[in-house]
Amino acid sequence: MGKRKKSSRKPAPKRKADPLDTTFTCLFCHHDQSVTVKLDRKEGVAQLVCKVCGQSFQSKVNHLTEPIDIYSEWLDAADYAAKEEERRALRRPVASSSRARPTGPPSIGSEED
Repeated sequence: MGKRKKSSRKPAPKRKADPLDTTFTCLFCHHDQSVTVKLDRKEGVAQLVCKVCGQSFQSKVNHLTEPIDIYSEWLDAADYAAKEEERRALRRPVASSSRARPTGPPSIGSEED
């Protein structure tokens, strides 16, 4: 008996990789396409700058880093800074006093009013 004849397959068409964005919307002034990211792989630094309001951000890069990664880091850093500021605003300074403060409600028969 003979072997089955293999059908010839045509090679699949190559998928064209869509280029990723390098300009984004600013978090602070909300202008579209105003934030640009420049990667300097030799120096290992990326710079993100808004053309309208002048906000800037700098981060370290490696050979796998893309502009969207730097934008995402900027988003995370801005969120962290906002949460940190909110946390500081909620924290009140403690007044120093030499007198001990009662921890619970005053008991019956105590001298405090």
